[in-house]
Amino acid sequence: MHEYSIVTALIEECEKFAAQNDANKVTRVDIKLGILSGVEPALLETAFETFKLEGICSEATLNMNIQPLVLSCFVCHKETVHKERSIICSHCQSNDTRVLDGEDMLLMQLELEQV
Repeated sequence: MHEYSIVTALIEECEKFAAQNDANKVTRVDIKLGILSGVEPALLETAFETFKLEGICSEATLNMNIQPLVLSCFVCHKETVHKERSIICSHCQSNDTRVLDGEDMLLMQLELEQV
């Protein structure tokens, strides 16, 4: 379950940003999670709740913006948005596509406090 190592890295990033901004508390963590990122949202949330218990993120909420898959088709030249894991163009059914978005996990925003 690689979500644990991902959450460990995420909390380390939160700690780094908090230190850079003279904050000692993180109250909100917003991430963008692509459906092709290989990360299971429910497992990520469980891991975050487990690992945040001690430290700067102990009271933080995790907000996940699930990013759909955006494809560009080399055959019909149209963009397709999928909410499922499929690289088939919904316009022409070609699999000659390129992923434009939906395969990353990005830290988008933090809410910090100085207590």
